Amino acid sequence: MAVPQLALFWTVCLLPGHLALPLSREAGDVSSLQWEQAQNYLRKFYLHDSKRKEGNGNSLVIKLKEMQKFFGLPMTGKLSPRTVEIMQKPRCGVPDVAKYSLMPGSPKWQSRKVTFRIMSYPSDLPRLTVDQIVAKALRMWSEQIPLNFRRVRWGTADIMIGFATGDHGDSFPFDGPGNTLGHAFAPGPGLGGDAHFDGDEQWTDGDGDGAEVNFLYAATHEFGHSLGLSHSSVPESVMYPTYKNGHPKDFGLTEDDIEGIQRLYDIPDARPTSLLKLVPSNERHIK
Repeated sequence: MAVPQLALFWTVCLLPGHLALPLSREAGDVSSLQWEQAQNYLRKFYLHDSKRKEGNGNSLVIKLKEMQKFFGLPMTGKLSPRTVEIMQKPRCGVPDVAKYSLMPGSPKWQSRKVTFRIMSYPSDLPRLTVDQIVAKALRMWSEQIPLNFRRVRWGTADIMIGFATGDHGDSFPFDGPGNTLGHAFAPGPGLGGDAHFDGDEQWTDGDGDGAEVNFLYAATHEFGHSLGLSHSSVPESVMYPTYKNGHPKDFGLTEDDIEGIQRLYDIPDARPTSLLKLVPSNERHIK
């Protein structure tokens, strides 16, 4: 049975199961820690190709060039200061270059009526504020496609929304403040469409100073994944991989986001966009 793809917001991922390669010419003028973090970043977001030998320096150079191409950087294959800067930004964990076994088509909701349920709340935002932000984020998307979102207060909904800490039952535990901010699953049964947010983060409905995270920004991005979108390489778009704060009054979907969601849901005359990709369905099982 196919299981929807997970999306994660986080900064640099430190995977204890991988051994870092020694510093090489590709490392550029960076520390050993930065080089190790860069390798982990590339392994997570630029997935392994079975034709390449994992741990091979050339494989990492190729991945580094893929990352630089995606973000519009010079494709040097070396860790420039700008490359390191982007790697250290909070971001969503859907890979930018995916090499999955794809099922036919792209996942999306087949019914025009999609239900959602808010299962739990953070400690630093009033419940009413969270309810309003969730409704606003979903409304941004529904204004562009023929989907109607209906809230339910009990039972199972298509999109289950909640805040949790640590291990919360989906095999993707949260890791405390400042790293993974949240994750969401592409449309489908079971976990499909669900969006989880790290309860240890400092959530706000304002500008998001310092360590604070604007919930509207994060929720709108994650709900894009819940509807079937992956990442855009347009820096201003909601579906851009890295997280950014800003004033909520200035926040909204960009032309790129709108073109992507309308193309996915077959809106007539929607202009195609090669920059915003759809979340692929795959055959991996979440255990």
